[in-house]
Amino acid sequence: MATSRLLRFLLTILLAASICQAATAASIVEPLSDSYRSAAVDLFGSSQSLEETYEALRTFEVLGIEKKPVGPYTCDSVSEALVSSSSASKDLFYALKVNGVLKCNIDSGAFEGVISRLQAAVKGAGSLLDFYYSVGSLALIKHQASKNGLYLSDAEGVFRSIKQALSQGDGSWRYSSDNPQTSTFATGVALETFAGVISLASSGIDQSMIGSIKSDILKLFDGIKAYDDGAFYFDEKVVDGHEYLGPLSTTASVIRGVTAFGSVASGSLNLPGDKILGLAKFFLGIGIPGDAKDTFNQVDSLAHLESNTFSVPLILSLPATVLSLTKGETLKVRVSTVLGSKAPPLSVKLVRAYRSGPKAASKIESQELKFIPENAVHVLDVLPTTVDVGKYVFVFEIVLQDSELNKVYVTGGPTEVPVYVTGVVKVDNAEIAVLDSDLGSIDTKKQLDLAGQNSVSLSANHLQKLRLSFELNTPLGHAFKPHQANLKLRHESKVEHIFVVGSSSKKFEIILVKFPLLCIEFFLYLSSCADSEKKRWCVQDFLGLVEKFFYLSGRYDIELTVGDTVMENSFLQALGYVELDLPEAPEKAPRPPAPAVCPYSRYAPKAEIAHIFRVPEKLPPQNLSLIFLGVTLLPFIVFLIGLLRLGVNFKNFPTSAVPATFALLFQLGIAAVLLLYVLFWVKLDLFTTLKGLSLLGVFLMFVGHRTLSHLASTSAKLKSA
Repeated sequence: MATSRLLRFLLTILLAASICQAATAASIVEPLSDSYRSAAVDLFGSSQSLEETYEALRTFEVLGIEKKPVGPYTCDSVSEALVSSSSASKDLFYALKVNGVLKCNIDSGAFEGVISRLQAAVKGAGSLLDFYYSVGSLALIKHQASKNGLYLSDAEGVFRSIKQALSQGDGSWRYSSDNPQTSTFATGVALETFAGVISLASSGIDQSMIGSIKSDILKLFDGIKAYDDGAFYFDEKVVDGHEYLGPLSTTASVIRGVTAFGSVASGSLNLPGDKILGLAKFFLGIGIPGDAKDTFNQVDSLAHLESNTFSVPLILSLPATVLSLTKGETLKVRVSTVLGSKAPPLSVKLVRAYRSGPKAASKIESQELKFIPENAVHVLDVLPTTVDVGKYVFVFEIVLQDSELNKVYVTGGPTEVPVYVTGVVKVDNAEIAVLDSDLGSIDTKKQLDLAGQNSVSLSANHLQKLRLSFELNTPLGHAFKPHQANLKLRHESKVEHIFVVGSSSKKFEIILVKFPLLCIEFFLYLSSCADSEKKRWCVQDFLGLVEKFFYLSGRYDIELTVGDTVMENSFLQALGYVELDLPEAPEKAPRPPAPAVCPYSRYAPKAEIAHIFRVPEKLPPQNLSLIFLGVTLLPFIVFLIGLLRLGVNFKNFPTSAVPATFALLFQLGIAAVLLLYVLFWVKLDLFTTLKGLSLLGVFLMFVGHRTLSHLASTSAKLKSA
């Protein structure tokens, strides 16, 4: 039972994985969903810098998350950066970015001091990033402080100096005039800088220079890279002195630059609509990044694509790409912007639908889907009767109702979407039989109910055949060929054999003499040979198959597996068993393989270990032990009696502090020696005892000598007195 459940689980996983793999290959993109909001809350924690704080705030703002990922002192940090004269231009730039989102209460005097510093920074800028931060900060101040009179003193001169010093003329830019290496990421930075210069110009910039920048943008898009699924992206070049940035960061930089420049430059950029839509597919196809920086670049770029003034991409998506023919599910199509906002008035046409495969014939004629304004979806109520279960490719086309909207929105032409139409496949005429090998006459035949439970019991010998046959029909009555139809025979010793069930027309059939399906195939391939030659091949194959059975007679459980991605009633069913009587194995016959080790048993709890301890030695009686203890204490008692007999007293014990201390230490040392003797008797070995005794001997020699010297000097004084 456990094995059957495991196989059913694996079958389900394989079917689901095949659908997911096909959907992934087609790269179906969806607008940003609620899952991005929960991911953003997890990714953006406590920010360490103003740059990280702005990225978190911007991401939350675009995604519509009300809770701000900032601490109580963020505005204080902004004010401190604006007031401090030592703040770098980058810190000022991101402080103003944060202030643009939080609307902190900044003193107008703080802006005045910053403006003069930034004006001087623009004049002394020597690299692209210096221009970017200083010009960008001035543009932010003009917007936030409502300083309409804030201009660059020589905006056209700044524009020209950046263009002449850092442009390569082919759409690529450099970070510095000292470094000849170009960077695609720097191109986006340069375009944002030009947008800031234009917004800070007191009069219009020379249109020839703006036209040259537009020409550079077109050259940049000529070198854009593409994936097979229609997604476009920009890749970074290796730049000395700068960290390599991947396609996500590089493409995000270009998007920010192009949209910023397009919003302030006069005239249209005339960018290819398919490439704008491909850039949107690139960002949406990434999924949810696992990094906060990548998430910001993705969300911020999509926000710029949605709010740009030249080409707003529209995304066609299907809420469900798997439709059940049995349940009568309808086809639904949703069209929205990249952030999920409502699309302008439009209609969706189903141009055609065809089966994926070599024989791709259209199954649906062109028709317009019905729009449901309540749900903002386009619906095909009923699938045509020509659509049966299987994998299809539906081709949709978006048509804007107002032709003027084509100047603002880009639809990208026909969109192909893989759709799986599933249904319950009917199983008919299922039977299993034992045939005589020579004449093919039926010895035993039993009907099967593959939609229910079966428990057949058969018996056969090595001269007979086993035949299993059944028919599969779709809900529309057409013959159905599943992805897999396998027959498994499992011996009672757990040795398994799996065979593929072949099909002809509407009927699935496998004939085994013990597995001679290959024997039938040999007849087909050797049709030009003589009958005797066919028979010889068949006999050889039969004998080889007997060897593959390892000559194991006994009971074989029968299992049938039929499954497909579009078959709602895929099954793995036990049919019963067959008792096989095979010849005895010759001496040199191959042995059956060792049974597979169940992974669950490998890590299961081990068998309990029964410990056998040594039998305790027999102890002497308690009375005898007490007598022995008394005998061991007898020498100590004799020692005490001897001291009393000798008249030992403490009259000569020193009374002065220092001599008394040495005398006390001497007595303690004697007690330590006696304790060492006791420990030697109880647990210590001879070598450990001798080591301890040597240390105590040196100690006793020192303190004993001092004590005896004091007693000798005291006795000499008494005699002289």
